[in-house]
Amino acid sequence: MKKKGHVEIKNVSKIYDPLGVNVIAADNCSMEINPGEFMAVVGPSGCGKTTLLNMIAGFDTVSRGEIYVDDVCVASPTMHLTPGPDRVVVFQLGALFPWKTVLENVTFGPLMQGTMGKKEVNEKAKELLHIAGLEGFEDEYPMMISSGMQRRVEIVRALINEPSILLLDEPFRALDAMTKSVMHKYLLDLFDVIGKTILFITHDLDEAIYLSDRVFVMTTRPGKLKKWINVDIPRPRDIKVRVSERFLQLRQEALDAVHEEALKAFERGERELAR
Repeated sequence: MKKKGHVEIKNVSKIYDPLGVNVIAADNCSMEINPGEFMAVVGPSGCGKTTLLNMIAGFDTVSRGEIYVDDVCVASPTMHLTPGPDRVVVFQLGALFPWKTVLENVTFGPLMQGTMGKKEVNEKAKELLHIAGLEGFEDEYPMMISSGMQRRVEIVRALINEPSILLLDEPFRALDAMTKSVMHKYLLDLFDVIGKTILFITHDLDEAIYLSDRVFVMTTRPGKLKKWINVDIPRPRDIKVRVSERFLQLRQEALDAVHEEALKAFERGERELAR
């Protein structure tokens, strides 16, 4: 059986038109994400990273080009918005139901959709919560657990729906360094066990290198591909790889590519302010 989670982005552009002024958020972007691959996207603020994710998710239309998921076109200039259960998003801001327990939050989707019975979904939820280090917290409410634990619950809630692709939009941005380090461990544990295709948006280059198989570096706006970085660090990974010579080489390669684009973005902003 062919593994799901294959994404093809073919010459995709996104043009916004606020107040009649065309703003090109993404320009002729092409990428292919293989089934079961962990892909990170980095680039300066405003380069179109989240726009790209939203187009894949079906939350935003494309102006030019096409996006395919498992050989099915999910976005083109002639198509309406097409979100689907095969593409699940975890955003920067939390979205747990505060009046439901951890277990109730995780099982809500499959129960509402009727894709699993109560016994089956409870067993699956407990299995994923165990992998995420949340065993024993099933009956707690979101306000009773830490922000890092809440983030893990959201990722488990996304995974239990069996998506082909998990789309993560800077999910750890607001966390402190220590909590983020713990989050990385549990996300890697889940990835190693579940093996889902993941597209991960981040500003954190260390995070991108540590988690991913490949890093897609975008230019400043209009965002397009600047560079691919293949992360040839064996899995499973632990925190020790972050001080390895190869990790530091890859980090420097990413830093050089992104820093150049960040300077361009800063200089453009200064010119626009001076007008």
